[in-house]
Amino acid sequence: MREAVLSRAVERLAATGTPVRVGRYTLVEPGQDPACRLAETQAVVDRLSWQAPITTFDSTGMTDPAIRPQMARLYAAICRNEIHGIVAVSRTDISTFSCVYADTLTAIQARGGFLALARHETAI
Repeated sequence: MREAVLSRAVERLAATGTPVRVGRYTLVEPGQDPACRLAETQAVVDRLSWQAPITTFDSTGMTDPAIRPQMARLYAAICRNEIHGIVAVSRTDISTFSCVYADTLTAIQARGGFLALARHETAI
Protein backbone atom coordinates (compact mmCIF):
# COMPACT_ATOMS: atom_id res chain seq x y z
CA MET A 1 0.00 0.00 0.00
CA ARG A 2 2.80 2.46 0.91
CA GLU A 3 4.54 1.85 -2.42
CA ALA A 4 1.29 2.25 -4.39
CA VAL A 5 0.61 5.63 -2.76
CA LEU A 6 4.21 6.67 -3.44
CA SER A 7 4.00 5.59 -7.08
CA ARG A 8 0.71 7.41 -7.69
CA ALA A 9 2.00 10.60 -6.09
CA VAL A 10 5.22 10.61 -8.10
CA GLU A 11 3.34 9.87 -11.34
CA ARG A 12 0.87 12.69 -10.64
CA LEU A 13 3.69 15.16 -9.97
CA ALA A 14 5.58 14.05 -13.08
CA ALA A 15 2.47 14.50 -15.22
CA THR A 16 2.22 18.13 -14.12
CA GLY A 17 5.96 18.77 -14.40
CA THR A 18 6.22 19.39 -10.66
CA PRO A 19 9.52 18.46 -9.01
CA VAL A 20 9.11 16.02 -6.12
CA ARG A 21 9.93 17.74 -2.82
CA VAL A 22 10.51 15.69 0.29
CA GLY A 23 11.59 15.98 3.86
CA ARG A 24 14.50 13.73 4.80
CA TYR A 25 13.90 12.20 8.23
CA THR A 26 15.40 9.76 10.66
CA LEU A 27 14.85 8.76 14.26
CA VAL A 28 17.82 8.29 16.57
CA GLU A 29 18.39 7.60 20.22
CA PRO A 30 19.27 10.59 22.41
CA GLY A 31 22.92 11.52 21.81
CA GLN A 32 23.20 9.41 18.64
CA ASP A 33 24.57 11.12 15.51
CA PRO A 34 21.96 11.05 12.71
CA ALA A 35 24.49 11.78 9.91
CA CYS A 36 24.88 8.22 8.57
CA ARG A 37 21.14 7.59 8.46
CA LEU A 38 20.47 10.96 6.85
CA ALA A 39 23.12 10.16 4.24
CA GLU A 40 21.04 7.12 3.26
CA THR A 41 18.02 9.33 2.74
CA GLN A 42 20.11 11.71 0.64
CA ALA A 43 21.14 8.81 -1.58
CA VAL A 44 17.45 8.19 -2.36
CA VAL A 45 16.88 11.87 -3.11
CA ASP A 46 19.91 11.96 -5.40
CA ARG A 47 19.05 8.70 -7.19
CA LEU A 48 15.51 9.85 -7.95
CA SER A 49 16.42 13.49 -8.70
CA TRP A 50 14.07 14.76 -6.01
CA GLN A 51 14.45 17.95 -4.00
CA ALA A 52 14.82 17.90 -0.23
CA PRO A 53 14.13 21.33 1.26
CA ILE A 54 13.82 19.88 4.77
CA THR A 55 16.31 17.59 6.49
CA THR A 56 15.56 16.75 10.08
CA PHE A 57 15.58 14.11 12.78
CA ASP A 58 14.06 13.34 16.14
CA SER A 59 16.26 12.11 18.96
CA THR A 60 13.45 10.89 21.14
CA GLY A 61 14.11 7.22 20.72
CA MET A 62 11.17 4.95 19.91
CA THR A 63 8.26 7.18 20.89
CA ASP A 64 4.90 7.59 19.24
CA PRO A 65 5.49 9.39 15.92
CA ALA A 66 2.41 11.54 16.61
CA ILE A 67 4.24 13.31 19.45
CA ARG A 68 7.68 13.73 17.87
CA PRO A 69 8.42 17.41 17.19
CA GLN A 70 10.16 16.98 13.84
CA MET A 71 7.62 14.50 12.54
CA ALA A 72 4.96 17.10 13.38
CA ARG A 73 7.01 19.64 11.42
CA LEU A 74 6.98 17.34 8.39
CA TYR A 75 3.23 16.73 8.71
CA ALA A 76 2.69 20.50 8.70
CA ALA A 77 4.99 20.97 5.70
CA ILE A 78 2.97 18.37 3.77
CA CYS A 79 -0.27 20.18 4.69
CA ARG A 80 1.22 23.49 3.44
CA ASN A 81 2.36 21.75 0.23
CA GLU A 82 5.98 22.65 0.96
CA ILE A 83 6.86 18.99 0.55
CA HIS A 84 5.05 16.05 -1.02
CA GLY A 85 6.39 13.30 1.19
CA ILE A 86 8.93 11.99 3.66
CA VAL A 87 12.03 9.90 2.97
CA ALA A 88 13.19 7.76 5.90
CA VAL A 89 15.80 5.03 6.06
CA SER A 90 13.47 2.26 7.18
CA ARG A 91 10.14 1.64 8.82
CA THR A 92 11.94 1.64 12.18
CA ASP A 93 12.33 5.40 11.78
CA ILE A 94 8.57 5.46 12.10
CA SER A 95 7.92 2.58 14.49
CA THR A 96 8.82 -1.03 15.18
CA PHE A 97 5.16 -1.65 16.01
CA SER A 98 3.10 -2.59 12.96
CA CYS A 99 -0.08 -0.88 14.14
CA VAL A 100 1.73 2.39 14.93
CA TYR A 101 3.54 2.23 11.58
CA ALA A 102 0.21 1.69 9.76
CA ASP A 103 -1.44 4.54 11.68
CA THR A 104 1.44 6.85 10.77
CA LEU A 105 1.21 5.91 7.10
CA THR A 106 -2.50 6.70 7.26
CA ALA A 107 -1.76 10.07 8.90
CA ILE A 108 0.83 10.98 6.24
CA GLN A 109 -1.50 9.93 3.43
CA ALA A 110 -4.46 11.78 4.97
CA ARG A 111 -2.40 14.95 4.69
CA GLY A 112 -1.77 14.21 1.01
CA GLY A 113 1.76 12.90 1.44
CA PHE A 114 3.73 9.73 0.97
CA LEU A 115 6.51 7.82 2.70
CA ALA A 116 9.53 6.57 0.78
CA LEU A 117 12.09 4.26 2.38
CA ALA A 118 15.78 3.89 1.60
CA ARG A 119 15.67 0.23 2.60
CA HIS A 120 13.15 -2.50 1.85
CA GLU A 121 9.99 -2.38 3.93
CA THR A 122 11.10 -5.37 6.00
CA ALA A 123 14.67 -4.12 6.60
CA ILE A 124 15.73 -2.54 9.87
